[in-house]
Amino acid sequence: MLKNTRTAMRSGTLQRVCKNGGRLFHSSARFESANVLAIGKGEPCTVMSSYGYRNVVSMEEYVEHFKDIDPLAKYKKWSTNNDIRKNTKNVYSSNKAIDAVFVVSDPVDWGRDIQVLCDVLRSGGYPGRSAGNQPYLYFAADDLEYQAAFPVERLGMGAFRIALESIYNGISKTPLVYTSFGKPSVPVFRGSEIALLKLAEIVKPDVKHGNFARLYMIGDNPYTDILGAKQAGAPWFSILTRTGCFKGEDNHDQYKADLVVDDVLEAVQYIMKEHKIELLQH
Repeated sequence: MLKNTRTAMRSGTLQRVCKNGGRLFHSSARFESANVLAIGKGEPCTVMSSYGYRNVVSMEEYVEHFKDIDPLAKYKKWSTNNDIRKNTKNVYSSNKAIDAVFVVSDPVDWGRDIQVLCDVLRSGGYPGRSAGNQPYLYFAADDLEYQAAFPVERLGMGAFRIALESIYNGISKTPLVYTSFGKPSVPVFRGSEIALLKLAEIVKPDVKHGNFARLYMIGDNPYTDILGAKQAGAPWFSILTRTGCFKGEDNHDQYKADLVVDDVLEAVQYIMKEHKIELLQH
């Protein structure tokens, strides 16, 4: 099983299964020919293009089409042009309105992005023009905080969403309308079940697969990982680690996990013991 899984990963099968079985951003049929603004660190355009979106522009490229849209640009000594559009065939035309906005990963420049998003969303997709219907807005996740290298949690995409929503609602006549994906949303867990079942059918085609007896959610954030697993219910079993947002001695007060361990290794050891799986020696 492990050997077949590694083969699936190397061949790209696992990546395709996860895309097709999950819920993340699967509105491509709806927006495949639409003008999409992709925001976040890394390569958001490449990510969106891999999901089937044809006309995607990054925030870094988008602001270049509108002179003085970021009044603080001249004071910034850094560069955020890190989205290589090697997999994006179409080039954005500045005379086209934005139809949908996707916050793919954590934004790098909050001030600029909130300003530009307020412009885009209030104007019907074209900054500088009169008010119009708000373009669709999607967030890939809604984590308020996450654990990074710094000893104290860092603000996540959920915090960015709150900041944008607060400012937008303060300057707009109508409230911000958006959709947030990611944990603790139940569809994320249901999508994971579908993806894992399809993977099981690929790596073990000779076995008849039914519903999972148990799936494990191992995470360090009670407000997303554990809450999501609890809301999803069976077959999910939640394991809370003390490696990130949670560092308590006992279980979390509000969202109690099925099991609390020190780290991921201990979680894996518990799972292997529970299912009488011998540890492979390499």
